Parts: sequence; C-alpha cells; structure tokens
Amino acid sequence: MDEELKLLKRLEEMRERHRILDEQIKTLERSPLNQLLVMRLKREKLTLRDLMGQLEREIYPDIIA
Repeated sequence: MDEELKLLKRLEEMRERHRILDEQIKTLERSPLNQLLVMRLKREKLTLRDLMGQLEREIYPDIIA
C-alpha cells in the first residue's frame, strides 16, 4: 500500500508539471521567436504524458474478467 501511495504522489507531480508545461507553451506560442523552445517543451510534455500513462497502468492495471 505504501508503494501505491508513492506512485500516486509521483503521478500527481507529473500531472502538475504537465499542466505547467501546457501553460508555458500557450504563452510562448504567441511569439514566433520562441518556436524552438516551444518545440522542446511540447516534446517534454509528450514524454511526460507517456510516462504518466505507464504509471497509471502500473497503479490501475487492467483486470480482464
């Protein structure tokens, strides 16, 4: 149970970082000078989303009946 709480905490931290990245991207997209930074942040956000999916599957595994 302690391990599950750690995983849930990590997942929540990832979700918060994902939200922050989304806000940064929206702000930076307003300026054409920031396109390289926007691309890097989008790549980081996508990687984070993939990691969150893996963690969610570890916490809540599919149980086939």
